[in-house]
Amino acid sequence: MDKYMKRSFTKLCMALAILIACCLATDMYAQTAVTADSAAVVTTEVIAATEIPAEGTSATDTVAQLISGVNTVWMLLAAMLVFFMQPGFALVEAGFTRTKNTANILMKNFVDFMFGSLLYWLVGFGIMFGLGGFFGTPHFMSLLFDSNGLPDPASLPTEGFLVFQTVFCATSATIVSGAMAERTKFSMYLVYTIFISVLIYPVSGHWTWGGGWLMNGEAGSFMTETFGTTFHDFAGSTIVHSVGGWIALVGAAILGPRIGKYSKDGRSKAIPGHNLTIAALGVFILWFGWFGFNPGSQLAAATTEDQVAISLVFLNTNLAACAGGFFALAVSWLKYGKPSLSLTLNGILAGLVGITAGCDMVSPLGAVIIGAICGVLMIYSVEFIDRVLKIDDPVGASSVHGVCGFTGTVLTGLFSTSEGLFYGAGWGFLGAQLFGALVVGLWAAGMGFIIFKVLDKIHGLRVPARVEEEGLDIYEHGESAYNA
Repeated sequence: MDKYMKRSFTKLCMALAILIACCLATDMYAQTAVTADSAAVVTTEVIAATEIPAEGTSATDTVAQLISGVNTVWMLLAAMLVFFMQPGFALVEAGFTRTKNTANILMKNFVDFMFGSLLYWLVGFGIMFGLGGFFGTPHFMSLLFDSNGLPDPASLPTEGFLVFQTVFCATSATIVSGAMAERTKFSMYLVYTIFISVLIYPVSGHWTWGGGWLMNGEAGSFMTETFGTTFHDFAGSTIVHSVGGWIALVGAAILGPRIGKYSKDGRSKAIPGHNLTIAALGVFILWFGWFGFNPGSQLAAATTEDQVAISLVFLNTNLAACAGGFFALAVSWLKYGKPSLSLTLNGILAGLVGITAGCDMVSPLGAVIIGAICGVLMIYSVEFIDRVLKIDDPVGASSVHGVCGFTGTVLTGLFSTSEGLFYGAGWGFLGAQLFGALVVGLWAAGMGFIIFKVLDKIHGLRVPARVEEEGLDIYEHGESAYNA
């Protein structure tokens, strides 16, 4: 019986082996057939694809679409980085001010982006890029309007360019909130944000980026006749930062200092911020976001020339930030006996602001020099505005953005490797830079003065003394940022 069972088991195993072998052979055959069929289909599709250009789109059109796609993705990625600067500003301003006003600071940084985005889409974008002499024709939400400053929609979609410009507009608006922090009515903040988003920034932007007179290089134009060249501000040292800085300076002056900032004999007393940790985190975020702010302004990344340009801008941006921070640290150490963290943080920002105008035109050495000058100048500017002018700017926005934005723009006229005075190109470009920075600064400061004065007379810019002393968080928003 055992012998019979062994034979039966052997036969069963052999049968199973034959069956498995047959199945494997069938499966391999089927796979081969499917592969052959797939190869045939792919071959047919490739042949069809190669025949399409002859009948429809050309190879040149396909390459153009790929270039447009790369450039669009690069521009939108840069816009995301610039948008990320909003929390950076929020943390810097909150860290440099007191606990009782933190919710107010954070709310303002949300509101100026939300409100500014809507207003800039509604009317500001057209004023900045529409056809016109002093300012462009308002577009009222439509993105189909004539322009001398918009990129070709076939290469960069207008919708994407609007997003990119919107984040720049929001940056200019948020600078003002820091200088006027801890004593401004929230309702008045909303009102002057409207004027910045739909008038002050778009008009100065039209002059310089939107096809206006400061960038008009045609024969017989004012800039060509006067200086032989046009004003240059690659990513906005003047257009974005000094505009916000000068408005901030005027607003802080009209608003008056915080209670307790100056003694009866006029001596300035420090009012420390509540958290340098979050201020430092905010500066790191701003530094990171600046790599979208400056390199992204190239608006293209597909060609070798674009890649080289972006890389140079990236390098110059980083070197200027490092130089600004290091020299601010060194000077504060020599001047005050201690290396100040708060001044070092503002020194980094000063270097970033200063290099923004000419990051595409200067050498890495020039970027280091510009960053160092702005880092040192910021310290003396903060002291001058605080102790001599008696203007209370809690975060130093007027010095970092206004003074250093102006200075960096002018220094581009010295250190530009193609048109700079130090490179043998003469005085023309330096004159154009100085003139453009002065004109835009006067426009921003003048309009800011009118707007703030009118608002102060009509409704009052400043909160009552009791609200200021107890904090804006509870009185203006009904909640506190910190609840122990």
